[in-house]
Amino acid sequence: MNFPPRFFRRTTPLSSALSGILFMLAAMTIFSLVNVFSKMMVAAYPPAQLFFIRGFGAIATLLPFLARENFAAVRNVPRPGLQVLRMMLSVSDGMLFFTAIKYIPLADATTCYLAAPIFVTAFSAIFLREHVGWRRWSAVAAGFVGVLIALRPTGAAISWPALIALAGCLCQSIFMIVTRYVRGTSNIFLATTQVVGSFAFGGIVSAFIFVQPTWILVVALLISGVVNVAAVLCLNRSLILAPASVVAPFQYTMIVWAIVLGFLVFGDVPSANTMLGAGIVACAGIYIFIREQKVTRREPEPNPPTVV
Repeated sequence: MNFPPRFFRRTTPLSSALSGILFMLAAMTIFSLVNVFSKMMVAAYPPAQLFFIRGFGAIATLLPFLARENFAAVRNVPRPGLQVLRMMLSVSDGMLFFTAIKYIPLADATTCYLAAPIFVTAFSAIFLREHVGWRRWSAVAAGFVGVLIALRPTGAAISWPALIALAGCLCQSIFMIVTRYVRGTSNIFLATTQVVGSFAFGGIVSAFIFVQPTWILVVALLISGVVNVAAVLCLNRSLILAPASVVAPFQYTMIVWAIVLGFLVFGDVPSANTMLGAGIVACAGIYIFIREQKVTRREPEPNPPTVV
């Protein structure tokens, strides 16, 4: 059967905002997989050492992309001060999360981190002057309520490890806002600064605290570093394409992955509360997605972002 050429063309182009949402969904999926592996490893090895080995694999993955353009992205860096701040926030976020999951269940740490969309939405309105209407505020709040219903934080949620997780959540939220500020930067460079910061910090700390790993663990961590690069690239691309307050609520999809992976890896059977909360989260995300479609049809597209 022969189809006319117009059959293969999209009738309407996919907006930057919707593309950003899809990249955020991909990032959350990959991060969820990496978090399960990290939870297994952090019980026996210092977080900084895991950062160091994983960072080596990530840097090795990114170097060919930088060399392809003769390291032009490194020489022409906009807003270097914000780039350094962003790198420090990324390292702090990762170390705080790794430390938290060493002492409390992954579900409790995830609950603390899923407060990030609340912070990002507020910070976007204050610092980025992004318009955040009552509908989006309501959807974000509903999603957060869904997370609380699904995970039912235990008594550990008020412990000092949980406070560490909340501090990491705050770092992550500010990190997302800063990434939006430097969205004209090459995506590869943004990812490189994140992994270089983790690699350097992990190397310094590992010089004082080192546990001899097995070769199997080293290989697994190197692969984890490569996979983590894919998640970082998706996250950065999401924040380049769309306003932070639009894509941030889709971090709530991590609760869905927590249910699925918790059952497959650890044998955790989700309760009725968990399923109810996950349903609320999914509905909130779908509503924001549909709402953004309507808004972007009425508003002109923003300036096209830098293509890596």
